[in-house]
Amino acid sequence: MTPQIRLLGISGSLRKRSYNTAILAALAEAVAAEANLELFPLNEVPLYDEDADTPTPPTVIVRLRAAVASSHGIVIASPEYNFGISGVLKNALDWISRPHGKSGLTGKPVLTITSSLATTGGVRAQAQLNETLIAIAAQLVLRPQAVIGSVHTKMTEGKFTDADSLKFLKDGIADLLRDIERYGSAIRQES
Repeated sequence: MTPQIRLLGISGSLRKRSYNTAILAALAEAVAAEANLELFPLNEVPLYDEDADTPTPPTVIVRLRAAVASSHGIVIASPEYNFGISGVLKNALDWISRPHGKSGLTGKPVLTITSSLATTGGVRAQAQLNETLIAIAAQLVLRPQAVIGSVHTKMTEGKFTDADSLKFLKDGIADLLRDIERYGSAIRQES
């Protein structure tokens, strides 16, 4: 039986052997009994152009926005590029944040993860990612930062295999699921 909780995973890296995509894939497998974590690749997302952001935006944007809106929660994994999030992730968040005031991400529980080859694990990208999500009015999961330092040492044949890090991330998913339940309970009470 497939879990009813739908989580959307977004990796801020397009690289075929992306550490962040590998982290999300390992996490999806690790939490399969509790939730269905499905990844949405950003490879086809065009650069944000307000002229193209019409009532009929590009098809991939329609799919991306629908995936965000239909999920119960979001898990974003980002590399740190030059002390910030990747351009591809910021671009996707710009598309997702529209139309202004009606984004499917507004009020949605979000768990953020960053990783880096450095021991700092992308803490500066984490801060920038959280700031962007706050601007969209997403509901950040409040917990210790999920940062994976020296990520390249936590991989085996292209898979994220570090047991301690994976346990910490699973705890983050548990917190995300708790927030989803709280948010869902609040909506049911308002109805």
